[in-house]
Amino acid sequence: MPDLTPLAAGLAIGLGAIGPGIGIGILGSKAMEAIGRNPEASGTVLLPMIIGIAFAEAVAIYALVIAFLLFGRIHV
Repeated sequence: MPDLTPLAAGLAIGLGAIGPGIGIGILGSKAMEAIGRNPEASGTVLLPMIIGIAFAEAVAIYALVIAFLLFGRIHV
């Protein structure tokens, strides 16, 4: 049976990056829409947007760590 660890690592990072990528896109889009409608609220919108982006990026980093752990098992 072939070793499917590289496939698992690729799927882990690929699928693990889709969700955060979509989330960051939607978050940025809605933040720019809110600032466009009310430019005075840009300071109010900016901090929650950055915090939301950081949380979404953390999910992608977790997926990257899992991919590295899986890929590291090839050479063991």
